[in-house]
Amino acid sequence: MAEPRTEPMATRTAPSSLAQLPANRAELARRWELAREPVPLVGSRPPLRHLLGELVHLTEPVRRPFRRIAVAPAAEPRTVMLLPGFATHPIRMRYMARQLERAGHKVKRWGLGFNFGPSEANFDYLEDRLVEVYERYGRPVVLVGWSLGGLFARELAKRRPGMVLKVVTMGTPFSGDPRANNAWRIYQFVAGHRVDEPPVAAEINAKPPVETVALWSPRDGIVSPRSSCGRAGERDRAIALRCTHIGFSYSPESIATILAELESA
Repeated sequence: MAEPRTEPMATRTAPSSLAQLPANRAELARRWELAREPVPLVGSRPPLRHLLGELVHLTEPVRRPFRRIAVAPAAEPRTVMLLPGFATHPIRMRYMARQLERAGHKVKRWGLGFNFGPSEANFDYLEDRLVEVYERYGRPVVLVGWSLGGLFARELAKRRPGMVLKVVTMGTPFSGDPRANNAWRIYQFVAGHRVDEPPVAAEINAKPPVETVALWSPRDGIVSPRSSCGRAGERDRAIALRCTHIGFSYSPESIATILAELESA
């Protein structure tokens, strides 16, 4: 377990996510080469028809005003931290946050901006963010991570298991080959490192020492369902949904499942 940092949370500034983007021509060229690496022999990636199916999210702003999600009051309100997916901002999870808050849960952002991949600085800040939320509300936190955010959640629970009640991942590639997805080239360009060589010490497929639930979908057009479902021992339970990868953050089925997991936490 990582040693606690002594610097007070209130005196520190969150690492800038924009600082992780290429800052000069040489770095841009290096990342372009990372994105152009030969395709290795990897597990099955989602087919093109599922990738194209992700475009349905473009109609979400039109459909959302006509959608009604039944939300019952929570028997025991929880403290929840939402961790966004790769290259997304916490605002993309605001709709889910509002539904959880309707049930009476206290929902907190992760404290960072865009998720452009892991670094020691943002992991350290996120760990301290968890400590702050835990101490403020006096109870363990449920971590809900979408896609790459789920990898952050799993590793964070390994660092601070006593402060985490449960981890729920949504379409998170924690199992199998890290290139078994349709986003690894973009990831390597944006994050600046190979997808299988993160700049932090992490055993991605090792289960956190807390209850860990993996939500996955056979319709996922970004991440291989095999990777986000995982094997026995890599998570406690796996639940299949029928949404797209982007839909994990807003689909009624996904939100209902998260609410049910909070009830059973």
